[in-house]
Amino acid sequence: MSPSAHPLLSHRQSGVLLHITSLPGAHGSGDLGANAYHFVDWLVAAGQRLWQILPLSPVGPGNSPYTSPSTFAGNPLLVDFDDLVRNGWLRSEAPTEWDVQHCDFDRVTPYRMARLRAAWLGFQQKNDATDGAEFSTFRAEQAHWLDGYALFMALDVCYGQPWTDWPAALAQRDPQALAAASEDLADEVGFFSFVQWRFGVQWQALRDYAHDNGVAIVGDAPIFVAHHSADVWMNAAQYQLDEHGAPTVVAGVPPDYFSTTGQRWGNPLYRWDAMQADGFAWWKARLQHLLGLVDIVRVDHFRGFDTYWEIPASEPTAVAGQWCAGPGKALFDALLGAESEAGTESAATNGLPIIAEDLGEITPAVVALRQACGFPGMRVLQFAFGDTPANPYLPHNYAAQTVAYTGTHDNNTSVGWWQSASAAEQDAVRRYLGPQVDTEIHWAMLQALSQSVANTVIIPFQDVLGLDGAHRMNTPGQATDCWQWRFDWRAIGDEPARRLAALTRAHGRNLNPPL
Repeated sequence: MSPSAHPLLSHRQSGVLLHITSLPGAHGSGDLGANAYHFVDWLVAAGQRLWQILPLSPVGPGNSPYTSPSTFAGNPLLVDFDDLVRNGWLRSEAPTEWDVQHCDFDRVTPYRMARLRAAWLGFQQKNDATDGAEFSTFRAEQAHWLDGYALFMALDVCYGQPWTDWPAALAQRDPQALAAASEDLADEVGFFSFVQWRFGVQWQALRDYAHDNGVAIVGDAPIFVAHHSADVWMNAAQYQLDEHGAPTVVAGVPPDYFSTTGQRWGNPLYRWDAMQADGFAWWKARLQHLLGLVDIVRVDHFRGFDTYWEIPASEPTAVAGQWCAGPGKALFDALLGAESEAGTESAATNGLPIIAEDLGEITPAVVALRQACGFPGMRVLQFAFGDTPANPYLPHNYAAQTVAYTGTHDNNTSVGWWQSASAAEQDAVRRYLGPQVDTEIHWAMLQALSQSVANTVIIPFQDVLGLDGAHRMNTPGQATDCWQWRFDWRAIGDEPARRLAALTRAHGRNLNPPL
């Protein structure tokens, strides 16, 4: 018999997908300030128990949270300035005009980083003994990842990317060169450490507020990491790199119906043999750190733990690749053991609070791995139509151990999807969901998922609001104009929360015990 899902995923509940940068705010993007707390209040009013976010890590090229310079660090752009003002480290300033519907990263990033640097200077000038002691304690407790990350970012400011172009002694992590750099760049290292301290304090306060109101946080863990990252630089022997540190093979997916050349993601691939030899220590540290920030983890591209597509780094597309064996259940057994030893809540008996992102071309072996681990998989309603009644994404085919979505951050909004669907697909949707699709496609889809047997239903906030395709978060393969969507509370009104709460009550998704 397959293991049961973790208790946080084993009862009827529902939630909303909204990344923090999409929140309103006075400084160009959403952050961990008052509007994040207000969104928790909105979730409670709407009868929701889950808030799903995208990765909390710093953004990388294209402003994507999936190409980060660190899997451990928090995104500096999410730090709340009001907290810095209250602590006396930053002066309040007159509001700046920002686009309330988009995050203009070209303006927002330099503006926010400059304000954070001003706060770091203010912190040093104030020189408060209590604040200094708390900061020192944080640096000591988080040294296993923070020291390397802060030095990596300081070197990045000096030398740019990729890290393989840095002076050889630094790229190859010569101890004497690292010690000298840490001393020479002490102020810059201190700045990046300071930002992580405030992120950590602010995030835990927000998470505590969510818990006090019965809301759990669903986080996100990309399977692969960026080459230009502290993770790869600090652990080069555990990646498939050449003698200079450049990837020899990279990640992606093979050609399929959607792309004749596949997708060449470009992430370096793990040396799973080396990782297994040290008991998957990096993965254990990563998951333990993440479960200190969130309650449930959506593991991206779960397929890659069974088999992954290996592409020679010299190839410009994903065509000339091959399938290679991943670590399989051995990894998750090691992670479960580590969580049990760490005293994570009932890990030994309850399993890991993981959602397996098993979308796309999924083999029986991947299904078997997911079931053997006791992880619920994902079903996306937008993928359900135009096929046969046996389509696994149709609600009548769901199993209880399922996390059901109208769409994900990579999909069009449901209204946008409906408007772009072919006449044949629209006809199939109409036959399945009924005539409401012609006036309120998003509510017809929400109702179908909510009344299904799936234990967990998560709806993108755009679909709760019935927004069209201009409001989608990301378009896979598109390098620009993604991750920018924001909303304005003035455009929300009371109706979406009222209707969602009524739907939730009607289908028994508001009866789960508190955290």
